[in-house]
Amino acid sequence: ADEIVAKHIEAIGGKAAISQVKSLTIESSTAVMGNDAPTVTTVVDGVGYKNETDFNGMKIVQCYNDKGGWMVNPMAGAADPQPMPEDQYNQGKGQIYVGGPLYDYAAKGSKIEMMGKDANAYKIKLTSKENAETTFLIDSTSYLITTVQGKAKMQDQDVDITTKFSDYKKTDVGYMIPYTIDIDLGQFQLSIAVKKVELNKTIDPAVFQMPKPAEAPKPAM
Repeated sequence: ADEIVAKHIEAIGGKAAISQVKSLTIESSTAVMGNDAPTVTTVVDGVGYKNETDFNGMKIVQCYNDKGGWMVNPMAGAADPQPMPEDQYNQGKGQIYVGGPLYDYAAKGSKIEMMGKDANAYKIKLTSKENAETTFLIDSTSYLITTVQGKAKMQDQDVDITTKFSDYKKTDVGYMIPYTIDIDLGQFQLSIAVKKVELNKTIDPAVFQMPKPAEAPKPAM
């Protein structure tokens, strides 16, 4: 498993390229239920990950930092920021790291094991220190990740999530990023098309902290 992961890290640019990326700003378009929603994803390595989608004038936010997570989902009746359930945070917090959860996995307290190989991909299971399990399919020719399988809770139901990655492109420093991401949540599917990637913009870490809900206006005397 370690050998496969090492080849994967080389395939996405190697440690030299990954270590040059301190922050990522990704502008994309998310196709969901027949609508195209503009999305901005911000990552500061080891500090936070924030995904903001503008869906029909409503802002949907998912945010992880090194301490916890929060979200805003007006479609689920939560227009104010809500703390993220712990199991959901544990499943997704690896996104705060540039290079992905497999990069430097042991330093993050995770373990990996080889689950076998099918026609054209190796299956590697990653177990985080919080016991969240994710399975990665790594192409046996390119050593790029093609599919990630994990679980999440939606409306208190366990849901299998399958994410497919394709159309990898090199950034200026040689770090590879997938420009097409297809997510299958069982009940519905999303397709993300990356439009623009910027590296190492200065980002205030405060953007990853949960905002306080707006206070109700005081009644006029």
